[in-house]
Amino acid sequence: MQDHLFHSHRAPPPDSGVYARVAVERGIEQGTKDAALTYRAGDDPSSVGQLVEVPLGRGNTPTRGIVIEVGGPELIGNVPPSRIKPIAAVHSRPLTPELIELAEWISRYYICPLGMTLGSMVPAAVKQAVGRRTEVLVSPTRGPGDAIDDVRLSPTAVRAWTAITSLPRDTWPVTARDAADLIGEKTVAPINRLLRAGLLAEGTRPVVRARSEAHDAIFESAAVPTPTPAQIAAIERVAQSLGSFERHLLFGVTGSGKTEVYLRLLEHTLDRGQSAIMLVPEIALTPQTAGRVQARLGADQVAVLHSGLTAAQRNRAWSRAAEGGCRVVVGARSAVFAPLNDVGLIIVDEEHDASYKQDQLPRYHARDVAIARAHRAGCPVLLGSATPSLESWHAARQQRSTLLRLPDRVGHATLPAVRIVDMNAERATRANGPDRGSGLVGPTLERALRAAIDNDHQILLLLNRRGFAGRIVCASSACGYAHACDHCDAGLVLHRDAMSRAGGYTRCHHCRAEQRIPKVCPDCGGTLRWLGPGTQRAERVLEAITADLPEHQRLVVGESLVRVDSDTMRTARDYFETLARFAKGEIRALLGTQMIAKGLDVAGVRLVGVLNADTALSMPDFRAAERTYQLVSQVAGRAGRGQHPGTVIVQTLEPDAPAIRLAAEHDFERFAEAELRLRSAVPLPPAARMARIVCRDQDPAAAEQAAARVARAAQPAASAAHAVVVGPMPCPIERIADHYRFCVEITAPGPAEVQRVLRALRDARAITSDAKTAVDVDPIAMM
Repeated sequence: MQDHLFHSHRAPPPDSGVYARVAVERGIEQGTKDAALTYRAGDDPSSVGQLVEVPLGRGNTPTRGIVIEVGGPELIGNVPPSRIKPIAAVHSRPLTPELIELAEWISRYYICPLGMTLGSMVPAAVKQAVGRRTEVLVSPTRGPGDAIDDVRLSPTAVRAWTAITSLPRDTWPVTARDAADLIGEKTVAPINRLLRAGLLAEGTRPVVRARSEAHDAIFESAAVPTPTPAQIAAIERVAQSLGSFERHLLFGVTGSGKTEVYLRLLEHTLDRGQSAIMLVPEIALTPQTAGRVQARLGADQVAVLHSGLTAAQRNRAWSRAAEGGCRVVVGARSAVFAPLNDVGLIIVDEEHDASYKQDQLPRYHARDVAIARAHRAGCPVLLGSATPSLESWHAARQQRSTLLRLPDRVGHATLPAVRIVDMNAERATRANGPDRGSGLVGPTLERALRAAIDNDHQILLLLNRRGFAGRIVCASSACGYAHACDHCDAGLVLHRDAMSRAGGYTRCHHCRAEQRIPKVCPDCGGTLRWLGPGTQRAERVLEAITADLPEHQRLVVGESLVRVDSDTMRTARDYFETLARFAKGEIRALLGTQMIAKGLDVAGVRLVGVLNADTALSMPDFRAAERTYQLVSQVAGRAGRGQHPGTVIVQTLEPDAPAIRLAAEHDFERFAEAELRLRSAVPLPPAARMARIVCRDQDPAAAEQAAARVARAAQPAASAAHAVVVGPMPCPIERIADHYRFCVEITAPGPAEVQRVLRALRDARAITSDAKTAVDVDPIAMM
């Protein structure tokens, strides 16, 4: 097989004796070094982590790959050197040897080919060298004391040379323009004369050019705050572990100053001469956090990585990290792969957030990868949250991580008062009167809104459902028609706003297919009803219920009231500009989905309203209660972060649900303990570990049969590992984008047992991560 792969009819170059193992970006290897392909390194030396282009297969198809090993003839074994193809091109070195080791772990643990794992770690902008240019630099050829009698110079050139030799030697090399600026010349003409005279020499270096990325620091107070005793204790405990691996969980209520703890620990890390990574879950939080970190540590020390950057900006940030041009990287999920050397600390803010989990190959969780990277780097990892994931909380209870507490808000601020409003009772009171809130905004929240507007307070309103209405159904109970997607087993969402075409449209939020809104029921010709209002409907309701207020107090869509969801915030710049305007007080009210629930620290927010706290509770997912608690608690924490207390009103149809009631009481520990008892009884994560395998096919029978084969193949290894195999069974949403989906769930006491079963399936080739099979280790979404 190896002879066949590496055969070439071209005459090989002279044997350099240096070879490289390359993991190519194809799903052909099984996650180990033994499955990589060997190539001749040639005259252009390659190193571990190098991005290269190699010929692949009989057609010598140019294919990108990453060098994972460099050595001599031992890498080719018994294969004649003449059969080994040379590397076609050598590019940048985007990954460190440490990251290659991390990729091998990710490949094994998350069941993803090594080449594809490595390919996903490097941004496309880096692979494509977007913005990379060759820069011409100049440097002196003689020292300050060297004679220049043999060179004829004009008085201007002599003056320039004298100024150049007075500069420190480590000034050089620089561009001609920078050299002119350094010596106070308006043009580069004197520099060019010195080049022609041989007193300056030219050289080149690769650079990445990109528009500067400004990070608004409006959320950062001018003065560095004095830490509280609880903050000092947390800082000192983590600082003690610098230089060795240790896992810490910083459990701090909203507004308790977790960011200040992070900043001081970053300072400690830099003082040790080491680098650091700080992860945040959403791109909407990145400019706030980046602005604070840059304000404290200096912009030259900090690079920012997130999906809202241009390709050139992303390449420049990555290059700065790889080349030692910065020592701290702040960013979203993929920033965990930042190519920094000598990492001394990794911070994962809002560690509970679901966006840390990638939903495509490799399906890694950035929090767990951060822990794995910290372990390999021999440094501490700090996980922070006001509502920790039950996985992290369980680990702290088992003393696998150190629990650090910030129980109080800084500056003697108090947690907001939370009022649970039973919408069943609210709607009953309006049964005989006008309902200005259209069943979406109850009388209690309406009164609070008008009071907040009257007192010039800012408002946050959460509704975790996009669109105008979540369901369109026939009004006749005898009919039963529901407007559904033709390609998915899911209802279509009505979208109807000022930008929509006449009459609006319905969209599937799974496959994004769109249809026109039917005027009457297609089955019986009866009237249709719109149920489950979303954010588009809510903004119209809010505008209507404030229409009788003085003009300067009304909530006007797009002006004083801005909707924040994925339909309106289409780019990162949209997020950043909206949050900046809100922080400056230019926007009175934000209405949005979970995007507004975390991280936002604006002192003017005195009222938070949760329009429907039940949206996640009914989901067929064992984490539904946990997500509901986190969402309600996080958004409630946006209120009262200044000197004045805040108010939170939570509208719900299930006022006695523990997730909602305990979130209102700010009692995470009671919620977590009760939820862990339930999970342990089943058992479900984190009391157990899980892997989920989804088989998909346009033929439902083929999908079910593929899942059945996986289940049968897993049984022997599962029995030996004390694991349980459940399935095959239809996924909760059985059909998406015309593909039927059947799943198999493997549950075991610990990760080693799950891996044993998956390894057996992989060795038997019963599972492959491809277009028809998805292997999700430690899944967080069960739909």
